[in-house]
Amino acid sequence: MTARRDVPTRWLRIGIPVLLVLIWLVGGSIGGPYFGKVDEVATNDQSSFLPSSAEATQVQERLSDFTGGDTIPAVVVVTGDGALTDTQLSDIDDLAKSIGAVDGVGEISPALPSDDGEAVQLFVPIDSSGDVDETVAAVREVIADDLPAGLDAWVTGPAGFTTDLVAGFLGIDGLLLGVALGAVFIILVIVYRSPLLPILVLLTSTFALCVALLTVWWLAKAGVFVLNGQVQGILFILVIGAATDYALLYVARFREAIGRGEARWQATTSAWRGAFEPILASGGTVIAGLLCLLLSDLATNRALGPIASIGIVFAVLSALSFLPALLALTGRAAFWPFIPKPWANADPGDAAEALVADPHAPVRGFWSRQARLIARHARPVWIVTTIVLIAAAAGVLQLKADGVPQSDLVLGASEARDGQDVLAQHFPAGSGSPAYVIVPEDRVADAARVLTDAEGIDSIAAVSQDSASGQIGVALDGGDVVYSVAGPPQAPGAPVPAPTVSDGDVLLVATLTDAADSVAAEDAVRGLRTALADQLGAGTTFVGGPTAIDVDTNDTSIRDRTVIIPVILVVILVILMLLLRAVVAPLLLIASVILSFGSALGVSALVFNHVFDFPGADPAVPLYGFVFLVALGVDYNIFLMSRVREESLAHGTRPGILRGLVATGGVITSAGLVLAATFAALGVIPILFLAQLAFIVAFGVLLDTFVVRSLLVPAAAYDLGRVIWWPSKLSRTDAASKPVEAMTRAEYRASLEE
Repeated sequence: MTARRDVPTRWLRIGIPVLLVLIWLVGGSIGGPYFGKVDEVATNDQSSFLPSSAEATQVQERLSDFTGGDTIPAVVVVTGDGALTDTQLSDIDDLAKSIGAVDGVGEISPALPSDDGEAVQLFVPIDSSGDVDETVAAVREVIADDLPAGLDAWVTGPAGFTTDLVAGFLGIDGLLLGVALGAVFIILVIVYRSPLLPILVLLTSTFALCVALLTVWWLAKAGVFVLNGQVQGILFILVIGAATDYALLYVARFREAIGRGEARWQATTSAWRGAFEPILASGGTVIAGLLCLLLSDLATNRALGPIASIGIVFAVLSALSFLPALLALTGRAAFWPFIPKPWANADPGDAAEALVADPHAPVRGFWSRQARLIARHARPVWIVTTIVLIAAAAGVLQLKADGVPQSDLVLGASEARDGQDVLAQHFPAGSGSPAYVIVPEDRVADAARVLTDAEGIDSIAAVSQDSASGQIGVALDGGDVVYSVAGPPQAPGAPVPAPTVSDGDVLLVATLTDAADSVAAEDAVRGLRTALADQLGAGTTFVGGPTAIDVDTNDTSIRDRTVIIPVILVVILVILMLLLRAVVAPLLLIASVILSFGSALGVSALVFNHVFDFPGADPAVPLYGFVFLVALGVDYNIFLMSRVREESLAHGTRPGILRGLVATGGVITSAGLVLAATFAALGVIPILFLAQLAFIVAFGVLLDTFVVRSLLVPAAAYDLGRVIWWPSKLSRTDAASKPVEAMTRAEYRASLEE
């Protein structure tokens, strides 16, 4: 009777859920169309991700002062079956004119033949203020239409690689979402054996993503943070996976309430009270871990923190408002055709109770048998599991996460990569992607001397807006600088153009001997910076260009992971201590998370090197993998240990551990499968970084779900007993102070009554 008086009127029981559903429907309908508008606020320009203090950034910001425009170079390389004939060279000149007529293309350099006479290269400046990928696509279309028979051509260089990278991200809006949602739907149908409930759960995650994307789009539009294809893909997967995980936890509580015979409204509120704390704590922990990325010096890493946090916020809100409203309206019908009957389902801890009373008693169900294994052999289980995980973690020693060539970022076909290979056969491999050196006008001779003596430099030029090619040659005659016309000779008697001077500085262009994205080119740039600083003084010159951008990006990424990973561990440890009101249990959980991550990374390194034959990994891959495995792995720690603490308060620590394992085993397994499937979907995008992240996180989540959370953590906690709750009161007064396996049935029942 008292319970009935607390129930609101029928109109409120219907009106509140309907209002919540309408709010989410409006938000989702507004945010949905923004899936097709992301490219309006996204950028894939790597130089824009570096901090303003980076040397490459300072050079990039001043390039337009010397060149007269903000452009990104493309290189068109043309070859024939052998030495090019005069007719073919004339055809190439005509092709250059056609390319020059494309919107967004600046003044093209004269055709530069190779020394072997078998190839020609054209330097094509692309206006970077427009859509570089569309301009390059138009150039490629002109080449396909106008290139004479007997000739082959490729568009490569920085603009070509940028275009291929953008093309790799084209499947994010459609293919990625379709694969992720399809995989989740199949798993949910298998788990719930219901056609309606999976749809309700997917609506929860989809509408959370729509509203999150709407918020992120406008913040990116306002310039609050940088959004690129990589961050966009991670946002999509993270929201779908996290929202579905939180929804699974709520549905499990709702099903328990229905099984206890509670009416629709009581079941809704009872499930909400039971799921609120773990979902909020889980989401808050993930957000805290993600916001540690704000310590990064890379704009993309720094942006991922708040962007992903926004996604988690809406995932939590959707799981605690939209889904409860949907289930409040549908009730038991959501589980059709396997509708839970009141009092038909036993308490999930009943199996554990029978087990802890007699560890050798026969039990039914996978998780009850798992609990029996823990009760019988807790210490051997956690010791063997730890040894296996440490052995797997040894593979980390083979991880090559010090950067990869830009040409290997795109998996599968890449015209820019093919073009670079052809270019290297006939020209210096660094053609079209030079190193830029800003030097004071009165120190050009000194800088030229350093460049001439440096390893890995093929030739030197200076930027001149008065030259037809945009550059003039630089040479030394004794101690003086001699400028010459670069490219085709000028008319007899024509004066040699002077270099362009900006704020007293000259821009030198150093063509690299090796491909701009190679390790040799990076070594050449590092050596050049050191030599210039030694000879001209630190801060006198600045070295930039595509290779320098790669160098500074890799160095910054390595610094980021060194700083951020320990900070995330400390933050999550503090949160777990506050949540569990203990010190030992959080330390155990953090240790398990570190071991799980090391094992996942070690196995991934072996797979990358010996199965997929990847060329290496970006330095940010371990950082991203750590952030998601640790932050999301803590979800399962919280789901498990919050239930264990709840059961321990009533039944004692060791019985509570077994009851918590049995009660949460199914939902944690389902959540792990869903999260692994959603992150694995990133593998459909042909980008090396996302493919590696997909494998690390998907494998790591499965490892965490089936080994760490099912064996290692409960076995270690069971072996330690109530000390895991130290220094809280629960560590001193336990409802079951004696190990369960040592109790008689009467002693165990007496401990329960206490």
